[in-house]
Amino acid sequence: MSISSMKIALPTQYSPCFRRVNRHKYKGVAAASLRGDFATLGMNVTEGEGNLPKVVLTSTSGSEADVYLFGGCITSWKLANGKDLLFVRPDAVFNKKKPISGGIPHCFPQFGPGPIQQHGFARNVDWSILDSESVEGNPGVTLELKDDAYSRSMWDFSFQATYKIILTEKSLSTELIIKNTDKKPFSFTTALHTYFRASITGVEVEGLKGCKTLNKDPDPTNPLEGVEERDVVSFPGFVDCVYLDAPGELSLDNGLGDTILIKNTNWSDAVLWNPHLQMEACYRDFVCVENAKIRKVELEPDQSWTALQHLRIA
Repeated sequence: MSISSMKIALPTQYSPCFRRVNRHKYKGVAAASLRGDFATLGMNVTEGEGNLPKVVLTSTSGSEADVYLFGGCITSWKLANGKDLLFVRPDAVFNKKKPISGGIPHCFPQFGPGPIQQHGFARNVDWSILDSESVEGNPGVTLELKDDAYSRSMWDFSFQATYKIILTEKSLSTELIIKNTDKKPFSFTTALHTYFRASITGVEVEGLKGCKTLNKDPDPTNPLEGVEERDVVSFPGFVDCVYLDAPGELSLDNGLGDTILIKNTNWSDAVLWNPHLQMEACYRDFVCVENAKIRKVELEPDQSWTALQHLRIA
């Protein structure tokens, strides 16, 4: 299933394929050299924080999204009224020395700790602009990541990851496709580590009742197995919990007067996280509600795995 045919993700005008406007690949180049290529499409490439190239998507309704090529990270999703529904931590740096802390970072090919670096390398490298698309003022961009010497030093496989992002008046949709371009099989875990702007004392997440849980409080190295019995999950303190076989739709009340519907296809699990006093400077201002694939995806050569996320303001 593609993002353009995902019933929950897009209005009916998206049923036809997007009109392809540009097909270029830009990676690790100055933003100034990209300006103008996409300006008439509701898409512009400019310099962001730290002079890093970022894509700005703007719909005719006035909604806007910022996407950094470094990490393929969506750092902002603003409604037409200027309200940003995503959060970037105050300790975030934009110097390529570490991943961008906030927005929607990628975790690939490893979620959490493991044999390679925490949450993998996809959030710590430059992605390329592969394609740009637009329908009735609703802009879209597709980013691409392929293996290189850096990735192979940790994870010795050939792969292609494409990440399509579509902005509408009230929604932000993504489609992640991982393809095995190697001659041998590989496995991976992955997640979208989404930071939502919030007032943590008022946050409520609905839709997880009955899910099997792996609770990392109090011991992250030895999660406690359980079952979620609450209709509504709140955040009175530290929360770091995996929900296995989560439903395809969750509802997030961000405590700031907004309800965000979080829908997905093929992201089988969910993660709730707030660091509480471990991050005194900002824990009150965000919550992470993450779509994830905790158990390994196995891909044979030439096989692909696709997952879709659809965020919509209710």
